[in-house]
Amino acid sequence: MPMRQWVIAAGSTSLNDLRLDETDIPQPGPGEVLVRVRACSLNYRDQIIPLGFYMGGVVQQDTVPLSDGAGEIAAVGEGVASLKVGDRVAGIFFQDWMDGPPNPGMGAALGAPPAPGMLQDYVVLPEHGVVPLAETLDFTQAACLPCAGVTAWNALMEGPRPVKAGDTVLVLGTGGVSLLALQIAKAAGATVIATSSSDEKLERVKALGVDHVINYRTTPEWGAEAARLAGGGVDKVVEVGGAGTLKQSIAAVGFAGEIALIGVLTREGDTNPHGLMFKGASIRGIFVGSKGMAERLNAFIDQHGIEPVVDKVFPIEKARDAYAYQSSAGLFGKVAITL
Repeated sequence: MPMRQWVIAAGSTSLNDLRLDETDIPQPGPGEVLVRVRACSLNYRDQIIPLGFYMGGVVQQDTVPLSDGAGEIAAVGEGVASLKVGDRVAGIFFQDWMDGPPNPGMGAALGAPPAPGMLQDYVVLPEHGVVPLAETLDFTQAACLPCAGVTAWNALMEGPRPVKAGDTVLVLGTGGVSLLALQIAKAAGATVIATSSSDEKLERVKALGVDHVINYRTTPEWGAEAARLAGGGVDKVVEVGGAGTLKQSIAAVGFAGEIALIGVLTREGDTNPHGLMFKGASIRGIFVGSKGMAERLNAFIDQHGIEPVVDKVFPIEKARDAYAYQSSAGLFGKVAITL
């Protein structure tokens, strides 16, 4: 019986090299599970892999894209004991990072060679490479979490200084990581400041509970403004911008605060870290997270009733349109694909 899968062609340097194929449904081997994928979501990483800009450069083999997908177990291989047919699961980003700090044995990340991707009707993953879904989420919502959600959770709630009630958190922009971080921080009792270049989007984040907003076009020194709004400096910056925003994030962070550095969206800018020294602040690198983080995130989501913001949903046949919308200025939250 055939199934559908999108493929990044070997040597791809363009989204035009994405193609929709049919192939046979795989079968799980010992210690593996077959997942019937019901929904996927896109991340910035998924935009740059087909362009050849991701780590490792141009893909050298046909590759099924997307790290983020959710579905149910369709079959289990010999020896699988923790999962059964019908269980609702999502793949974890790093297939061998179970918990604890980052380590050299984290394994491959879904959606880039040599790991499989989720944008296909069925995928075989190791038993330890999936996590049960949050009970309160449907497949489309749950598909928004493996990369963006776990990244936001790691940035806020893991490491030496988890966000607590009374803290102030700064989120940059209105993409998937930032909105999930906003929701997690508010549920934890923090005050949240959000930035955007769009007054319309700033009105939309207010509806999600943001306490203060800054238009970074009309307020170029938005770091100082965030520090002022926080009464001297924010406790945590969820830094998704990278080199182009880091200077302002350093201005925003307060004494003993932390910048959770995720940023890949801009490549040019002032990255001089000396401003941290005078405040005893720090930068912690964030590279998604572990299976344990995904499990703790799901428990928190169920406890607090968080619903990821899904901006638009596309059918699998329209995956190229999903890519186009995800890279557009209109994006607010996550873009999903249903299968």
